[in-house]
Amino acid sequence: MKKSFLLLLLFPVIALGNDAIWGKTGHRVTGEIAQEYLTGKAKRALSDLLDGHSLAFVSTFADDIKADRSYSKYSAWHYVNYPLGMSYKDSEKSEYGDIVTAIEECIAKVKDKNNTRQDRVFHLKLLIHFIGDLHQPMHASRAEDKGGNDIQVQWFGEGSNLHRVWDKNLIESYGMTYTELASELSEVGRKKRKEIQEGTIYDWVDESHKICAELYDSVEVGEKLGYRYSYDYNNLLFQQLQRGGLRLAKVLNEVFK
Repeated sequence: MKKSFLLLLLFPVIALGNDAIWGKTGHRVTGEIAQEYLTGKAKRALSDLLDGHSLAFVSTFADDIKADRSYSKYSAWHYVNYPLGMSYKDSEKSEYGDIVTAIEECIAKVKDKNNTRQDRVFHLKLLIHFIGDLHQPMHASRAEDKGGNDIQVQWFGEGSNLHRVWDKNLIESYGMTYTELASELSEVGRKKRKEIQEGTIYDWVDESHKICAELYDSVEVGEKLGYRYSYDYNNLLFQQLQRGGLRLAKVLNEVFK
């Protein structure tokens, strides 16, 4: 491409493994890309709320807090499960919430200046993370295999699963830092950027859901994955990281317009 858990006991079905959610590298890539496309007003507001820290720096916050039981309610916010071939709007919603309702709630909390600074900052950090999660296709998947966590495969001879392949294995095997990847993926022309940023959260989750369906067909249980799988799917990985970054910028620019 051109340069351009603890909660298993609390919820009946979750889609995440302990390695989940784009890993640290993926989230930092999306944050770094988004940083390049913020308006001046958004940059100033974010710098104030985040005490000068970058989007990449805070992008893993929602994972970092998972070890603290007091944040247990947010586990279900990282993903959504609904049948393949169905739209999110037509699906049965979880009583615990999901990534779509989480993003909507975070946006509302951050925009409301009547909320405490602490509450706005907390939900802002979650929002940054969840937009990244939304673009990891296995976070918009099906419940029966916990978002691919139960589909066991081997990655270069070591045990893994379909979810972990897309959270960590692919991106770590590529061997670039988050700044290197972001640099390669952040240079996007105005026309392409506008096309990527079109749509709503509902469109984006259904887009990831459709990709997820393709990924289920990309492996067989117990399959040995390696160079060929990377060759076939790295461009899709890069596409989703880029989309996540550009769309995060759009969401934040709208929040702070």
